[in-house]
Amino acid sequence: MPEYTFLALAAVALTIVLERWSGTKVFATAQFWVAMAIVAGFQVLVDGWLTKLTAPIVRYASGEYLGVRWPWDVPVEDYLFGFAMVGSAIILWERAKRRLGAAHPRDDAEVDDDA
Repeated sequence: MPEYTFLALAAVALTIVLERWSGTKVFATAQFWVAMAIVAGFQVLVDGWLTKLTAPIVRYASGEYLGVRWPWDVPVEDYLFGFAMVGSAIILWERAKRRLGAAHPRDDAEVDDDA
């Protein structure tokens, strides 16, 4: 298996493990998948421009990835890395938010509406 492909799959697997370990259950929310669709849409535009075969800014060693490019010449492994990067950030953000909320529970009775 090409190195870039292996690393992309490993990144996704680690993200899945992180989500299960964190207990955030973000994969079960529609918000997460809508966010991932938005990310993928912009990734096609930016990554497509960077990797287009007609005038590439970023080049990949042919033996290091599967060679499957879709759409607009984007290597499919890039989507896996994008999922892992953004997914992990969301998972860690949610975990931190929950831990902070548990450490500092908000008491609505003490909130001053005039502040």
